[in-house]
Amino acid sequence: MEIKEITQIKNGRVRIRLEGGLSFLLYKKEAATFQLQEGDFLSEEAWREIRNEILLKRAKKRALYLLQKMDRTRKQLGDKLREGEYPEDIIEEAIAYVESFHYIDDDRYAANYVHFHQEKKSKRQLQMDLMQRGVSSEQIAHAFAEELTVTSDELIKNWLIKKHYDPAETDDTQRRRIYQFLLRKGFKSEEIMRCMRLEEY
Repeated sequence: MEIKEITQIKNGRVRIRLEGGLSFLLYKKEAATFQLQEGDFLSEEAWREIRNEILLKRAKKRALYLLQKMDRTRKQLGDKLREGEYPEDIIEEAIAYVESFHYIDDDRYAANYVHFHQEKKSKRQLQMDLMQRGVSSEQIAHAFAEELTVTSDELIKNWLIKKHYDPAETDDTQRRRIYQFLLRKGFKSEEIMRCMRLEEY
């Protein structure tokens, strides 16, 4: 494979771009060890060594480090590894490696997320948050069935207490402001209206 371009970037690294668009990062010393130069050809043997002994090992180590800091979904971990410009097949291998030890588990992540955030976020917010993190609809539904115990009405009532809502005293302007606030929190209109019509909390 021909080396099309070598670009110096920060932290003592270079970006190597091969024919076909494949690119990856190496430290300058590593590139020097393989005597990589623009216009030269990278042998299959040298590429296998770079791929398996440097990039893949580094991606696995990076994945483990990221998961030590915080739990992540498969998508989140993949996105973080893409920031390091690892080739896609290496990212998939690194993820499969940590999955084999159950270090990432989207079902567990979803269940924990619902369990720990349900007293602050609406069901819709929880769903959107998990979808953005790459959790499937089926996994979200399962997490709700297993972990969701706080009702929308309970959450809305808590927010109304924090907002010092009093049906008898709150004027129309304040009522509209609170209503819009709760809509932004992901609650349904009928849920909000039902709770705001209740007597004092």
